[in-house]
Amino acid sequence: MSDRENNSSNSLVWFVAGLGLGALAGVLYAPKSGSETRDALRAQAEEGRDYVRGRAREAREQASEWVDRGREVVNQQKDQFRAAYEAGRQAYQEATTETTGAPKNL
Repeated sequence: MSDRENNSSNSLVWFVAGLGLGALAGVLYAPKSGSETRDALRAQAEEGRDYVRGRAREAREQASEWVDRGREVVNQQKDQFRAAYEAGRQAYQEATTETTGAPKNL
């Protein structure tokens, strides 16, 4: 075996040993037991889920408000257009009645 192969296998052994020691230290110095940690993680996940649901509900409500406002604006524009059309039509009829004396059909 060459020195290079020997060094890389030694490095791998030390790496695995370090991983094991790190895991052992993590378990020994963990602030909570496994079941407590799982419970805490579960509670955090539920809080996150509730937060996302709340934000989604707020977004739906805001989108609904925007849709309602958009409909109101469109209806106002339609009413204004109809009023302008009717005013123009009436002005045209009045103008043609004055010049010819008899109303024309549109």
